[in-house]
Amino acid sequence: MIVLGIESSCDETAAAVVRDGRQVLSSVVASQVAVHHPYGGVVPELASRKHIEAIVPVVNGAIAEAGIDETRIDGVAVTQGPGLVGSLLVGFSFAKGFAYGHGIPWIGVDHLEGHINSVFLEPDPPPFPFVALLVSGGHTSIYHVTSHREFEPMGQTRDDAAGEAYDKVAKMLGLGYPGGMVIDRLAARGDSGKVFFTRPYLDKARFDFSFSGIKSAVGRYIQTHPDTYRDDQAHIAAGFQAAVVDVLAYKIIRAAGEKGCGHLAVVGGVAANRGLRDAITRDAAEKGITVHIPALDLCGDNAAMVAAVGYHRLKAGERAGMDDDVYSRVKFKP
Repeated sequence: MIVLGIESSCDETAAAVVRDGRQVLSSVVASQVAVHHPYGGVVPELASRKHIEAIVPVVNGAIAEAGIDETRIDGVAVTQGPGLVGSLLVGFSFAKGFAYGHGIPWIGVDHLEGHINSVFLEPDPPPFPFVALLVSGGHTSIYHVTSHREFEPMGQTRDDAAGEAYDKVAKMLGLGYPGGMVIDRLAARGDSGKVFFTRPYLDKARFDFSFSGIKSAVGRYIQTHPDTYRDDQAHIAAGFQAAVVDVLAYKIIRAAGEKGCGHLAVVGGVAANRGLRDAITRDAAEKGITVHIPALDLCGDNAAMVAAVGYHRLKAGERAGMDDDVYSRVKFKP
């Protein structure tokens, strides 16, 4: 089955063609980073307008890159939520029209479900069951994954997502948007021991997160060191990243132990963070746990992961209707 995937939940317009939920024939992403950079974050109205401009050329580009004719596509999968409603509607409406015009089935896909399934686009995916840490700009959660379509939520952030905290700290330091990559690079040049931030574990026996406190702690440090904080940016970045990474690594490895899983996955945009990848891989190895992390181009928002989920749902006989609509909030929670 060849599935066309479409993703437009935030500020990337993406389309991909995937065969049988595993083989990526093409993946095209149009980024809006340059558009939103001056504002220090995503502006929903601008994002929607850019999606409208990009959706047709991105889909056409994905089909051309796959080397197939439109008539070879067996179904369409599109992100239904969560995300920015205006952005979601662009991709969702296009998918409806494309499927209707070609007389093929289509299905709405949960964005978070897509991220979890992104590890199955790799050559050596984890066996079921496993635990997954989904960490991005809008979400930080842990799930016990028992099949391609079944997830037990174990914990989530109570306030800021980890990626959101990265962006806000980067803005405080005048590093621009998006902040995750620049802080990761800056942290590699700093000493995490020189500027220490308390680890926000909350309850160590549970799997919820909270990153608003550490974000505020960075803000307080900047306020109390107005003459020196610019010289200490690398150390601040290193201290901040170490605190976030320590908490994420501790909780996902503990979750794997509680569920008796020998495999864990790290997915979402922040999974591209080198500090996080290295810490979880190192700590998991000490416990005999295998770590699965998608390639960098599959960590961020992409349509290949949407098509992968769509394959399993369409194969199971699920279909979307013309009256279906998008949703902005997470559907499956602890």
